[in-house]
Amino acid sequence: MNNIRENDFSRIDLNLLTVLLVLHREGSVTRAAERLHLGQPAVSGALARLRIMFNDPLFVRSAKGMAPTPRAETLIASLLPMMEQMKQVLFQPPTFNPATDAHTFRLGMSDWVERWLMPGLLATLAREAPGIQLQMMASDPFLDEELVQLDKVDVAISVGQGIPAGMIREPVVRMGFCTLWHPLQLALTSPLSLEEYIAHDHLLVSYRGASHSQIDEQLARKNLTRRVRYVTPHFSSLPLMLKQIPALTTVPAGLASGWVEHYGLSRSAVPVSAPAFTLSLMWSTRRSHDPALLWLLEKLRGEMRKTDADETAASADWISDRDQPTWQEREDF
Repeated sequence: MNNIRENDFSRIDLNLLTVLLVLHREGSVTRAAERLHLGQPAVSGALARLRIMFNDPLFVRSAKGMAPTPRAETLIASLLPMMEQMKQVLFQPPTFNPATDAHTFRLGMSDWVERWLMPGLLATLAREAPGIQLQMMASDPFLDEELVQLDKVDVAISVGQGIPAGMIREPVVRMGFCTLWHPLQLALTSPLSLEEYIAHDHLLVSYRGASHSQIDEQLARKNLTRRVRYVTPHFSSLPLMLKQIPALTTVPAGLASGWVEHYGLSRSAVPVSAPAFTLSLMWSTRRSHDPALLWLLEKLRGEMRKTDADETAASADWISDRDQPTWQEREDF
């Protein structure tokens, strides 16, 4: 295909090729004109142009009508399958059947979103779409837009708020925060008091190494501080650390049920203002009519909305336009 030059097709009119095929099938200029809803002079003129294009008579009169020449027979044998394929490409929209098709999707998300979302989604795909493969790419609020723009992922699950040109961001769920600890390390009960919250060490997730978050700003307004003992860009190590040291961590509420079940942690509402955030799906506008991607987006929406109400809901008393931070300001997810 790279050897094709634009001038190679400068003399070709696809309408003429259609006339050639119909003439071959009908064996008559008159009948071909009727089939094409054209006048007989128009079909005769098209035949004249075809003869010039291919430097061959193409059809000659015979007792049975217009008989094709060997050159015409060769052309017809090659053009019929090609024209049928062109018809499918031009007029039949692409389809996607998850039950039978093989396809690989690339997803961008942070490690906590993967832990929260992927087990349920992968189980669903194993039942409904055995030919689908998922490839994860580590992302965070500072990277997801770039990954989509550079086509490194098909879709990102994002906590960002911006909508760059050529991209779609669809808000799906709102989620709050919760605080967790291990009961063998800290003999606390839920709900935590503010005094208990600031009395113990904290483990903090920060994608850029910041040692404070929106929560610390809220505490500072009350002339209070907490001690952040450990800062990491990963959520996955926190449950194991909580089993070993007396500390608290405040994380997206979607992680709570799994961590409580698998690591024996205790949980509480955060006793300080912790505005909720929105999880969105983000993809390129040029993929908006891709049936495979549209199917995946629907599966992602469904899985994200399965989350228990107590994990996604945030206290209305904690949220206001003034308090709602942008993703650039928030560092603990």
